[in-house]
Amino acid sequence: MPGRTKTRDDAPEEVDTSMDDAPTSAQQPAEEENGDAMQEDEEEGEEDPFEEEEEPQRVRILPGSSETAASFEFLKEGHTLGNALRYIIMKNPDVEFCAYAIPHPSEDKMNLRIQTYDTTTAAAALAKGLQDLEDLCDVVADEFWTQREKFEATPEQVRKRQEEAERRQAAQAS
Repeated sequence: MPGRTKTRDDAPEEVDTSMDDAPTSAQQPAEEENGDAMQEDEEEGEEDPFEEEEEPQRVRILPGSSETAASFEFLKEGHTLGNALRYIIMKNPDVEFCAYAIPHPSEDKMNLRIQTYDTTTAAAALAKGLQDLEDLCDVVADEFWTQREKFEATPEQVRKRQEEAERRQAAQAS
């Protein structure tokens, strides 16, 4: 039978430790007497305009992964990338399984699980999937802009735009 949970009355009194007894890593750094601490703070506030801000890594391999089966955590990603990437990766014949999950709606994370056959690694399948998805997006964007330019170039569209502009001018004059 499990032990019973201690109540506040059963718990021993905790004694607060003085800072002298605390490990040095938990202690605040001592202030320098010559005033250099203030000067260091001022220098930290100045930023080099040419220095690029380093963006934190947004993908990591979760613990418990092997060469052919791995879980990846994407930060600041959701269903849009997860479903598209899952679809593209599953088109790879070397991939046995691929799925994504959003752990919790309030967390800005997406987990992707990839299992491959022995012919490739999960990391290589992810890299190929990301590249294939980028290539697909490039093709779709190129086709979109081509069709948009073709649509706007028709004489009917040019005439409609001219009529709309004339109506707006007449409405402003009234």
